[in-house]
Amino acid sequence: MKNNVLLSGLCLIFALSITKINAQQMSENIKAPLAKIIPTVLEKHGDTRVDNYFWLNKRENPEVIDYLNQENSYYEAMTADTKGFQKELYEEMKSRIKEDDESVPYLYNGYYYITRFETGKDYPIYSRKKGSLTAAEEILFNCNDLAKGHSYFQLGGLSLSPDNKFASFGVDTVGRRIYTIQVKNLETGEILSDKIENATGSSVWANDNKTIFYTKQDEVTLRSDKVFKHKLNTNSDQDVLVFFEKDDTFNVSVGKEKSKKYIVIGSGSTLTTEYRILNSDTPDAEFKVFQPRVRGLEYSISHFGDSFYILTNKDKATNFKLMKTPESATAKANWVDVIAHREDVLLEDIEIFRNYLVVEERSNGLNHIRIMPWSGAGEYYLPFGSETYNAYTTTNVDFDTDILRYSYQSLATPSSVIDFNMKTKEKEVKKEQQVLGGKFDKNNYIEERVWATATDGTKVPISMVYKKGLKKDGTNPVLLYAYGSYGVTMDTYFSSTRLSILDRGFVFAIAHIRGGEDLGRQWYEDGKLLKKKNTFTDFIDCSKYLIQEKYTSPEHLYAEGGSAGGLLMGAVVNMAPELYHGVIAQVPFVDVISTMLDDTIPLTTGEYDEWGNPNEKKYYKYMLSYSPYDNVKSQKYPNMYVSTGLHDSQVQYWEPAKWVAKLRTLKTNDTVLYLNTNMDAGHGGASGRFEALKELAKEYSFLLDLEEIKN
Repeated sequence: MKNNVLLSGLCLIFALSITKINAQQMSENIKAPLAKIIPTVLEKHGDTRVDNYFWLNKRENPEVIDYLNQENSYYEAMTADTKGFQKELYEEMKSRIKEDDESVPYLYNGYYYITRFETGKDYPIYSRKKGSLTAAEEILFNCNDLAKGHSYFQLGGLSLSPDNKFASFGVDTVGRRIYTIQVKNLETGEILSDKIENATGSSVWANDNKTIFYTKQDEVTLRSDKVFKHKLNTNSDQDVLVFFEKDDTFNVSVGKEKSKKYIVIGSGSTLTTEYRILNSDTPDAEFKVFQPRVRGLEYSISHFGDSFYILTNKDKATNFKLMKTPESATAKANWVDVIAHREDVLLEDIEIFRNYLVVEERSNGLNHIRIMPWSGAGEYYLPFGSETYNAYTTTNVDFDTDILRYSYQSLATPSSVIDFNMKTKEKEVKKEQQVLGGKFDKNNYIEERVWATATDGTKVPISMVYKKGLKKDGTNPVLLYAYGSYGVTMDTYFSSTRLSILDRGFVFAIAHIRGGEDLGRQWYEDGKLLKKKNTFTDFIDCSKYLIQEKYTSPEHLYAEGGSAGGLLMGAVVNMAPELYHGVIAQVPFVDVISTMLDDTIPLTTGEYDEWGNPNEKKYYKYMLSYSPYDNVKSQKYPNMYVSTGLHDSQVQYWEPAKWVAKLRTLKTNDTVLYLNTNMDAGHGGASGRFEALKELAKEYSFLLDLEEIKN
């Protein structure tokens, strides 16, 4: 009997070996697609560049679609032996998610609002209950029904009329973030004839219950540049243009103050903001400029009582300060300090209640929530004990309450929604994210924050999580993630899907590199424009630290980033490819010069204050020195998985397509290089909650396959 078992085991091992050999032989016989070379000469500032793949930017060209399909077929063929594992990962990640889930209800204007999911369904159901949680449920939108017949679906900009009778909403069925706004009668269920095309999806109601303000975008550049006024039950061609933003470096938005007294038009660029206000009771009056734009002056406004509170960098307040002005005198000459500027504390946001001012701050890379009674007595901070946590205020639409709703999570602690009584200091956990399957215990994981030393001596924090029992012997696979642009802070967050690599021995780490605001506004300033390379060298130095401290080694270190984080990936594989065994670049912004020189490409002009305007020679030369596509060279490159979406409105699909095509001709080693294009989606990938897991399974299988972890 024992011999039979042994023989069966040997046969299985032999069969698996044969399967592996056959898969290897098959992949060796599969030829990677080579894009056709059609040289295009590009000249600027006396400099000449030759782009062999410029032709790939024609989305309607059948040859372009054919090339993208060839790349997809190549990826599918090369990873055929991982399909079973991908499915296993998908099912595993899906099994941890509570499918019949719902949000914590919040009270707004007499109704409790709830977003919920049903088992087996991809899309949310928006509902409400009048006056009490025991009242009958009223379905506002079942997105599962609305999504039928569409490969992509997104509902956005849901806005309710003050009398609770109507809802305006936007729908995108392409993934390019171009919405059609419609109006639903919530009493009858009827979708009205009102239909607004080519909008951003965002809209807001005046207090008369029949006037809607909304934003539209330029059809070519997709820049949000216009605010219109629409009257209920009229054709959109009768809508009135109330504001047009002429400066093509600015984008516009429209919203309503929490006090409900004012409609607000916001107009902003990277460095400058300007607001216009209108009493919500008089929608046909003219908007008034709050404070005219001044280059470099940033501010945001919150109305309370007879005043506005202003978060601003006025008077060289790099980390921002809080000021106040009468609603009758809003120019900056009338602003007075409420919370002074501090060199070591970034003022991020405020939340106003009748009896309290809540301030969100950041110091030493960690966020803090400060409770300040308007009475001036007894202010305090909410206590948080970890170094890898993330806490922030959430849905606080009720003005006249002592309850603050906030969320808390960490790399190993599932997200919680907490109601905190600011008067009694009692807290109630309304909901903690459930991780199904019965195997998860946060005590089985270690969270850690360490500091790497950058090339210029700057200390850069790294947050990480891993299973207990880790040995620092250089053999651990590490996935290092970062973004590092636009002042976006990369806070730590819990992910149940991430457990699929943590439980297989991976360390997950976030590098809080310059270019974000993780350590204050100066952290951002030191990673943009002519200091952008700090972002890349910080990431490389964090990688070297993890290797030096024997968390991992170049044979087991992996890097990941998306969009501007994909630019980061492109830069570091050109600068230090030897540090990484594999790289995941999602929708990567890699063709920096050509994109920033083409002001017809969506969102380009609004980026000049982030990257620089290459029409100016000094920015052109600096950007050219790091642009990933322009700096691909003949050298060894890591294994790479690159993803994009055909309808991406933020990073056009041709950037990663051109990059991969160029890499194929120049890289000198036989590492794998995949381009996977979602032909039905845009910047955010697939729209369904479970479809997105399939894309994540591809990424995880890429990593685990390189580590030769097969189950």
